[in-house]
Amino acid sequence: MTNNAEKRRVTLRDVAQAAGVSLKTASNVINGSGRMSAATRRRVESVIERLGYQVNVAARNMSRGRTGFITLAVPSLTPPYLAELANRTIDAARQRGCSVYVTTYAEGSAKGARDLLRNFNSTVSDGMILSMSEIEDITPDDLRVGFPLVVVGARTTWGIVDHVTPDDVHAAARASAYLYDRGATRLAVVGMRGEYDEAALTRAVEGNYRLRMRGVIEETRRRGLMIDPRLVGNTDQDWTIGAGARVTQRLLDSGVPFDGVVALNDQLAIGAISVLRAHGVDIPGDVQVIGFDNTEEAEYLQIPLTSMDSRLDWTAPTAVDRILGRIDGSVTTPELLTTESHVVARASTR
Repeated sequence: MTNNAEKRRVTLRDVAQAAGVSLKTASNVINGSGRMSAATRRRVESVIERLGYQVNVAARNMSRGRTGFITLAVPSLTPPYLAELANRTIDAARQRGCSVYVTTYAEGSAKGARDLLRNFNSTVSDGMILSMSEIEDITPDDLRVGFPLVVVGARTTWGIVDHVTPDDVHAAARASAYLYDRGATRLAVVGMRGEYDEAALTRAVEGNYRLRMRGVIEETRRRGLMIDPRLVGNTDQDWTIGAGARVTQRLLDSGVPFDGVVALNDQLAIGAISVLRAHGVDIPGDVQVIGFDNTEEAEYLQIPLTSMDSRLDWTAPTAVDRILGRIDGSVTTPELLTTESHVVARASTR
């Protein structure tokens, strides 16, 4: 039978007494701060390990005026990319001793990201990581908030807050180059939103579809080629498998030849592959297909999908480190933090 003494939680005072040091010295060892001899630090660390002392994170946060929680706000958890972003953010935060509230907002509505920013509750969360939708009508003033904020994704932050995002222009250019280098000469694009305006797209500075279209256009021009506007498939705001299938069907019905498809996410690419196969198109012999985000299902299709890596392995921990730096005051100057994506090659390309 376990007695009360055995069940009692080891305290910092217990550690200090066993190590023969003051409470302040024991606390400094826990927090990696303060001046002391290496021998004293080792002695305290040895006692911590022997007694099994664990930091009371909740109490420490309370004493510092913090909740120990950060908020992750996303437009939806349905797209595989956003679901994985949430999972990776939670994992990264847990490894750093904090927890995550995940919330969604209604894109482009009165209850969208702007409402979320205006009504942030600092008594339940220390800061926010915001994945901003492309259709949110956000202004610079909306980002001038009184709490720690980090934005992830392809929307601009005007240098007002920290922005963590892969380089979508470079990724799309690399995806296009991958197809051209393997024999493609006429690329179709699936995932355009709205009217195709090539001149405007080459000046794009934000938005997944705009930046990815810009990358495709720039790489095509570098090859001395042009994108045929008839081969730009408009899905509006719908980047689902069904949208990819419907747009690819329209491309086939147009009769305009193409031998490569750049789908602006993996869901669209899966829809494109389904329709191409249904029409007896050989993949990758007749048409090569590449997607974006390297979602889990891409590897397990009947024709495994070549895709651009999402770099969520970098985005999530970088955003968490940045928001924690904002919270503890070690980060003060807004920065654009970016990284490059690489091709994950599979059977849908040569």
